[in-house]
Amino acid sequence: MLDEVTFDIERGKIREFVLATHAGDTVHTSVEAARDAGFPDVPATATHVVVAGHYRDQRAFVAKLGLAYDRVVVGSVKWTYFRPLCAGDSVRGVRRVAADTRKRNLRFVTLETDYLDAAGDCAVRVREVLIERGAQ
Repeated sequence: MLDEVTFDIERGKIREFVLATHAGDTVHTSVEAARDAGFPDVPATATHVVVAGHYRDQRAFVAKLGLAYDRVVVGSVKWTYFRPLCAGDSVRGVRRVAADTRKRNLRFVTLETDYLDAAGDCAVRVREVLIERGAQ
C-alpha cells in the first residue's frame, strides 16, 4: 500500500463538481430526480473521487516513490465504477503501485486506487499513470 485516504461524498461538493463540469443531468442536483432515477441520493459525477487529492500529501507520496516532483506529469487516468457513489457515502481510498517501468529517459509508474465503501466493497477503481521525465 502506498497511501490511504478517507472522505465523505457530500452533496455540496457534488454540486461544485456539477457547476465546474457543466453536468446537465438533474440527478446530480435534485434528490427527487435522483430517487426517481433509482438512486438513494444524488449521485456524484464521474470524476468525483479526484477530491481525494485534497486530503493527501501529494509531495509526500511522490517522494515515497522516489520521483522528482518537478519532472512528473500525469499520463492517463481511468475510472472504473462498480457502483455509483452518492451523497452520504463514506469511502476509503487505498492506493498501491501496480507497475513501475522505465523506457528510454522516462519512468512510468502505474498507480491503482480502490475506493471502498462502508461495507468494504470496491465502488470505484482509479488507474493512473505518472510519467517522470529524466533529468536534463
